Amino acid sequence: MSDLETDFTSRTSSSKRLHERAKHVLPAGVSYFIRYFEPYPFYISQAKGSSIRDVDGNSYIDFWMGHYTHILGHSPANIVMEVRKQIERGSHYGVCHELEISMAEQIVKMVPSAQMVRFCNSGTEAAMYAVRLARAFTGKAKLVKFEGGWHGGYDALHTAVSPPFHVPESNGITTSALADTVVAPFNDLDETVERLRNIEIAAVIVEPVLGAGGCIPAEREFLKGLRELCVSKDALLLFDEIITGFRLSPGGGQQYYSIEPDLTILGKILGGGFPVGAIAGRRDVMELMDPLLHERPDFSFQGGTFTANPVTLTAGLEMLKTLENGRIINQLNDEGRRVQVALQDIFDRANVDAQVNRAGSLFHTHFTKDRVNSVNAAFDADREKLNDFHHALMTNGVFFLPRKMGAISSAHSGEDLDRLLNEVQKYAKRG
Repeated sequence: MSDLETDFTSRTSSSKRLHERAKHVLPAGVSYFIRYFEPYPFYISQAKGSSIRDVDGNSYIDFWMGHYTHILGHSPANIVMEVRKQIERGSHYGVCHELEISMAEQIVKMVPSAQMVRFCNSGTEAAMYAVRLARAFTGKAKLVKFEGGWHGGYDALHTAVSPPFHVPESNGITTSALADTVVAPFNDLDETVERLRNIEIAAVIVEPVLGAGGCIPAEREFLKGLRELCVSKDALLLFDEIITGFRLSPGGGQQYYSIEPDLTILGKILGGGFPVGAIAGRRDVMELMDPLLHERPDFSFQGGTFTANPVTLTAGLEMLKTLENGRIINQLNDEGRRVQVALQDIFDRANVDAQVNRAGSLFHTHFTKDRVNSVNAAFDADREKLNDFHHALMTNGVFFLPRKMGAISSAHSGEDLDRLLNEVQKYAKRG
């Protein structure tokens, strides 16, 4: 056991007991394996603002922020207040209510390409239904996704997330489920066009910023080329804005890049801290989900018991109204820029081979001397050193989920960011 692990276990005995208990009833002792890290994950008892506290009483400045969801920090007062009011009125209706109209109107107001909206419960659901809708609208089957792109657990998209790309991401996904999925290299327009030269496609799905792939922003010319490619092939362009939605700008990545997709997939920030997913897009495409206009088998089904849940939409609507004027997002983007420059300077001065990638208020460290603009470059970097780096920060009260990028929230103070920089400087000096 390393010194870092010894220090961790000495401070987290209650978490260790909980994990031993969890392993009897949860595979690997967790509800989502990315949350597992060696020697065992700590367990949270409370989260507020920029900090989290574990069951052993240890506090951490949180830069994982609930999978990048909490752009206002944990449990922001304005959202908590509105949610409490809504729970008194009802937690789940299962029938229509005005909140779903108000929330859809707010999305249409903020997201440039959105004309109509449908809600669901997760990003995976949103991706699944959006792909189905694109196939229904175009009458074609082939789907294009990119190396390093993570779009949830839907079978047709759950491939080529991490190298080596020929190895399946999961057992249980049939070859037929992936037969109509074409994988292309991110940020490489020429190769993408070449691979699709003789292929009829229904849709291209892309993240404006690769999240799981290493916080890699798309090049604007790449997205512009995809837009033109989809027009030429009579296909739909889908932006997966589950991470970038309402973070890069009030209108998401499409406003930031000034490129409009046909359909947008939303989640995370949209729910104000509660489970959510949504599809937004062109009216003529979205209306294919209307069985009053298109009878079976022509319409594209979408639905679910908890769709447009009133608690989620209450939180989400308050969130979007808070972010709408762009002031908070612009401030966070400025802080992200400051952190990136400072981190890069720390590593350069210490002669540590590292590249700090950034997109708005999202940032990630890669231990390599080479520029990181593809998932291959991200995975060619020293990932064991990245794991050691994040564990060292965690031991000193600064939390990143190991090997994942960080996110700055409006709850992070100047002191929080300075603490991050100070701890990184200590690590860099150790070499």
